[in-house]
This record gives sequence, structure tokens and C-alpha cells, in this order.
Amino acid sequence: MKKLLIICLAMFFACTNVDKNTPIQKAPETPFVWNGANVYFLLTDRFYNGNQQNDFSFGRKQDGAVLRDFKGGDISGVTKKIKEGYFNDLGVNAIWMNPMVEQIHGSTDEGTGLSYPFHGYWAKDWTVLDPNFGTLEEYKTLIEEAHQKGIRIIMDVVINHTGPVTAIDAVWPASWVRTSPTCTYTDFETTVTCTLVENLPDIRTESDEAVELPPFLVEKWKAEGRYEQEVKELDEFFERTGYPRAPRFYIMKWLTDYVAELGIDGFRVDTAKHTEAGIWAELYNEAQTAFSNWKSNNPDKVLDNNDFYMVGEVYNYSIYDGQDFSIGPDTTVNFYENGLQSLINFSLRSQQDKTLEEISSEYSNVLHDGELKGFGVMNYISSHDDGSPYDKERAKTYEAANKLLLTPGTSQIYYGDETARSLIIEGTEGDATLRSEMNWDDLESNGETQKIWNHYAKLGNFRKNHPAVGAGKHRKLSDAPYAFAREFSQGEYTDKVIVSMNNPTGEISVLSVFEEGEELIDNYSNKTAIVRNGKVKFDSDSDIFLVSSIVK
Repeated sequence: MKKLLIICLAMFFACTNVDKNTPIQKAPETPFVWNGANVYFLLTDRFYNGNQQNDFSFGRKQDGAVLRDFKGGDISGVTKKIKEGYFNDLGVNAIWMNPMVEQIHGSTDEGTGLSYPFHGYWAKDWTVLDPNFGTLEEYKTLIEEAHQKGIRIIMDVVINHTGPVTAIDAVWPASWVRTSPTCTYTDFETTVTCTLVENLPDIRTESDEAVELPPFLVEKWKAEGRYEQEVKELDEFFERTGYPRAPRFYIMKWLTDYVAELGIDGFRVDTAKHTEAGIWAELYNEAQTAFSNWKSNNPDKVLDNNDFYMVGEVYNYSIYDGQDFSIGPDTTVNFYENGLQSLINFSLRSQQDKTLEEISSEYSNVLHDGELKGFGVMNYISSHDDGSPYDKERAKTYEAANKLLLTPGTSQIYYGDETARSLIIEGTEGDATLRSEMNWDDLESNGETQKIWNHYAKLGNFRKNHPAVGAGKHRKLSDAPYAFAREFSQGEYTDKVIVSMNNPTGEISVLSVFEEGEELIDNYSNKTAIVRNGKVKFDSDSDIFLVSSIVK
């Protein structure tokens, strides 16, 4: 009996070619790819209040117009949701948060009612966080918690302007900012060397003239007991880089400090077309240096070998523009040659009349065979300052989700897209209607909201787990039922998926993508099937199928 057992074991190892000294080969891990990422954009103040003790910093009041006060959301609240798994469950693998540096302390009326800087775009001091949002230590904790769950953090940055001038917030010196003229957007000069709106001082980003620190900032830092340290760091920065002490380089130093200290993974660049394009290349170089230094100093916390990521907001940029964007009749700018790996695509939110196939084939051609090969775009259906979202009435939530999460490129979910948060709020003026508080109660108790969320989660996880969805090359397979394939390769990693929609039978032809006898899974229903005669049939009553190999 013992002899027979030995013979059987010997035959087993011989037939299976197993060598006990040879490690078992595993499939390459799924890489994180920015061009196919699923990004969640949130306004920190409107997302979740995790610390009620910081709701009224600097004596701020609740006397603003509708939805123009601080509402209490903070870094701690976002961290809580990260730890609970909200973003992982939704299939999010990057979070873009609004600027969180210290804002003006007062309020102002831009013609839409008294407003406070809850949105984060009115900076007063770039070197510290606004206490309404939280502390640097809380931000560090957020990033560490996110990284532990495989989620990258994008920090929103502003170099174009300071915050408005108020009764308690002084204007920066004339050597730093211009307060007129107001932009008319007729050519390059009237788009760049001007203030975006009245009372929004414009940083003199074109200047290479050395400037002194603003007196109010010196006084502030001295009162806070950190003047000497800030000056010491500035001296070291300008000595290392050789940059002139011009306004833009001060701000670049202050912004990239967060990267070097916290390991932030990327920047979303605000109002990119309203500055000289070369500024973003300068910022990218400093950010990449800071990111590399953080990785060297924190080898146990490094997620991958991706470089620093920068995506720009070039207002009205379209994927169909390719690399060349016109600013007025006199100037064409290539932002992709100036430090930006991706630009926000303003087209998708207005493509209600195009089919998913038309959009996908056009985008794939541009991204894989056209001008944007090697670069990316970030698609969205709603945002914080776009008054013409894809589905303002939230009447086409499933259609909008499909187009957002199944279109080639990076996807950007705006907080509340996944819960059909209303974009029409009574009593609001202007963009305030887009910035209501996250509707957590609906998600908790409303069955239809839960169904919408689950749809987003299934599509989001499919995208997160399969880079081919966003970063792969698109190929239509059939019209009826509509089906397409996406394929992506990076090094030894290859990913292939099929999406079939409006499919009443659940039978899908996969011969040109998957092998005969291969076991596949529908990531929507979680059902599996074997490829027989070039086809699979899933036992599901869904009208959408998200097909991939089973990862082992």
C-alpha cells in the first residue's frame, strides 16, 4: 500500500510538472491606472460632519445666503467614511477634495448673496489648513487611511487668485496681485492678465520680479509663533531651486510642502487657462520632486511606482480639442506639454443625444490612436460650478451612470451623483444649488436611492477592478444586443472585458475575446458561465452584463 502511494504521488508530480522548489505563478496584480481611475469629487464642508467642534472658526456666522454658509463637513467626516468602507464599496480608487488651505475669514457678496468660503477657493494663507476643514494631523490621518484601502488623494490647488477682500481680510500687496481689469475673455490677455470677477485679486503669475512677504502674513505668522521657521524654509527653497522670489514660486513652495509631508498623490489644478501655461510645468516639476522625496522617506507607505498626477481645469476644454486649446483668436495652448497629464473634459455632460457607442468609439480613437495617445481626460456628468449637468432633474440617473462609468477615460463622480442628490434647491442663487449637503438620509431610508447607489457600486467596482474599462481600447462587438469589448495591457498585465446591454436573453458572443471553455463572470449579477461554442449565457434577469475572466 505504501509503495502504491509513493508511485501515485510520483506520477502526480510528473504529470503536473510541479517542482517543490519552484514558486507557484500568480497572475500579475491589477495596476492602478490614472487614465482609467474612478475619482470621487467632494466638497469637504458638504460631505459629512465628523467634528462639530470646528464648525465656527474665526467667528464665522450662519448669516449667508441659502447654501452659502459653512455647514460643518470636515476632514474627519471624510476619514470616517473612508474607514467605514464607503468609497471602496462604491468602487472609488481616488478622492479629489476641494482646496483646504486657510480661507478668508469674512464673507462677501458677489451678486448672489452673502457668501463664505466653504468651497475652499478663496485662499488667505496657503501654508496652513482652514480649521473649519480640520488640522494637518487630521489630513495626514485621512491620507494614510485612504492609502491603506488603495485609494489615492488628489488635492485641489489654486495659484490664479487669492480670496476676495473683506472688512477683515486685507488685499495682498500690488507687487503680488492686480485688482483690475476684470477679464472680458476676448483674447489671451483679457483671459489671463485680469481678475476672473470683481474683487478676486489676480496673482501676478507672469512676473519674475522678487517680492517681499505680505505684511499681514508676516504679522499673522509672528502671532502664531512660526515666522522664523516659515522664512527659513523659504530661504532653503529659493536657494535649492534658484527661482526668483516671484509670487508664483512662493505659492508653489507652499503647495508642494503638502506633497512632501503627506504623500498626496496628485493635484487638480483650478482655473488652469487663466494663467500662463508654463506655470503648470514648473509646478509639476516641484510636485514630482516632493513626491519622490516622500516616497524615499516613506518606503513602507509607497503604493506603486506611478509618478505624481496632475489634471487641469481648462474651462470648456473638450476631448475633441486634442492637445491644442484656443484661448481667444490669437493664442493656442498645449497644456499637455506643460505638466498636465489629463484635462477635465467638458463634453460628456452635454452629450445626451449621443449613444454610448458613439461616445466610446470617438473617445477611444482620440485616446488610443489620436492626439491624446499617452494622455488622459477626466469625464463628469455634474460638478460644483457647472450649471448645465447631464441630468439636472435626476430623471436619467441610470443612463447618466452608464455613460459616466463606461466611457473611456477617467471618471469623476461628483458627491451625490450616486444618490441622486438634488441639483435644484429652492431659494438658491447661482452655483449654490449644486452644493447642497450630501443626502445620507436618503441613502439610509429611500429604496430607489439605494437602487441607484447599488448600480453605481457595481459599475464602479467593475471599473476599479478592470483598468480596461476606462484605459482600454474600445471595440464594438454587436448592435443588437449592444455589446463592446475593451482591452488593456501594461507590462505583463493584460485585462479584457465585455459589456453587453439591452440583452434580454443573457447570451453573449465572446469568441473574439475569451477562450473556449473559459469560465467567465458577470460582475453585475455575480453569476458565472463557461464559454461554449464561443458564447456564454448568464442566468440573470438584468439588462446589463459586465463580463470578465475570473481572477484567481
